[in-house]
Amino acid sequence: MSTRAFIIGCAGPALDETERRFIAAADPWGLILFRRNVVDRAQLRALADSFRSIVGRADAPVLVDQEGGRVQRLGPPHWRAYPPAAAFDRACNDPHAARELARLSARLMAHDLAEAGITVDCAPVLDVPAPGSHQIVGDRAYAALPGRAAVLARACAEGLIAGGVLPVIKHMPGHGRAKADSHVELPVVTAPREELEANDFSPFRVLADMPLAMSAHVVFTALDPTAPATTSRRVVRSIMRGALGYDGLIMSDDLSMQALQGSLRQRAEAAFRAGLDMALHCNGKLDEMEQVAAAAPVLAGKAKRRARAALDRLRKDVEPFDPVDAARRLDLALANKG
Repeated sequence: MSTRAFIIGCAGPALDETERRFIAAADPWGLILFRRNVVDRAQLRALADSFRSIVGRADAPVLVDQEGGRVQRLGPPHWRAYPPAAAFDRACNDPHAARELARLSARLMAHDLAEAGITVDCAPVLDVPAPGSHQIVGDRAYAALPGRAAVLARACAEGLIAGGVLPVIKHMPGHGRAKADSHVELPVVTAPREELEANDFSPFRVLADMPLAMSAHVVFTALDPTAPATTSRRVVRSIMRGALGYDGLIMSDDLSMQALQGSLRQRAEAAFRAGLDMALHCNGKLDEMEQVAAAAPVLAGKAKRRARAALDRLRKDVEPFDPVDAARRLDLALANKG
């Protein structure tokens, strides 16, 4: 099979025969999971294994959004409830202590995910919230200062990688200034480029060595007044690849979000024309997935190199780790600082 440059969701906790046939024919690069797909550890592992068996790639990525706080697909009673990203900066005056807590939390998350067969976490959020912005980011951001946000986001990324899970930095080049929720409508940011460079872009530049990134469905009028970053060739080439110096794999945010216009095929085609490496479609609706598949090219060239480089960063020997002790230390630290 020839792997194609897109990631799909699925409808339920197991792949049905229609989904299996589609996956076998389309050969998507990865599978992303949501609460509708999650029952327990054994079920998740079976779902991940079944996807990999169909595509015939033992390292085929299985992704999830597991940030903590409001965005946590694996939760009680089978998994712990993790704090939101903002909790670490709020809990510690000492930036070194905050960093260690962020890394510890991410390392625990990685243990949970790897145990269930999940190898990619769509975290950390690098967005820097601005006064008056929409709360869709809110406490999903690590801090309101870009330097502090970058330090804590890197700690999260390092914790994930140490546990055998790849991080995805998001939402490039920054969603924190948006005054609308891109799930519902298209945000338009009118800040001058100098302000964006100094604040919004800064964490992405600091973490430009990370293997995977996700684009923002946001229009930046100073960069491209007509197209959101996901479908803007100017933003992808001049900002993401240029000013930010990012050479990892860039996937779209979910193409089914209402910030984008046109059919799912048209949205995917626009993202690839802009220069993205990978299309992401999340809702598990087969007719939409078929449209995205029709637009997705075979993974080749630079996109294939970036995808391979990302998977090569999965640690073969995960660092020694005691999840019980780690959970105790995290809970104690947060309780004492709270």
